[in-house]
Amino acid sequence: MHNYLVNASVQIVPIVLDKHPYEWVDEAIAIIQQSGIHYEVTPFATILEGTYDEVMRVLHNINEELYKKGCAEWISNVQLQVRSKGDVTSNEKTEKFKH
Repeated sequence: MHNYLVNASVQIVPIVLDKHPYEWVDEAIAIIQQSGIHYEVTPFATILEGTYDEVMRVLHNINEELYKKGCAEWISNVQLQVRSKGDVTSNEKTEKFKH
């Protein structure tokens, strides 16, 4: 895959009774924060911006870490936008709505 920026959103939905689901979501966000890629936490999903390989690595690391830490079950909702010949950024999609 190319090295242009891609734009993705990831939503982790824990299906657990062992602790509050937000605690598992916080685990996922910590992995994103440690990744070094650009991100924005929103109430329903976290937006990621990096190369395809960087974003895929973060998604892989989230799932691996939740598994290792004993999360019984979760859903990873992912949306990914890729452009063949250029970057895709969050800002280009939302800039006109900022006030």
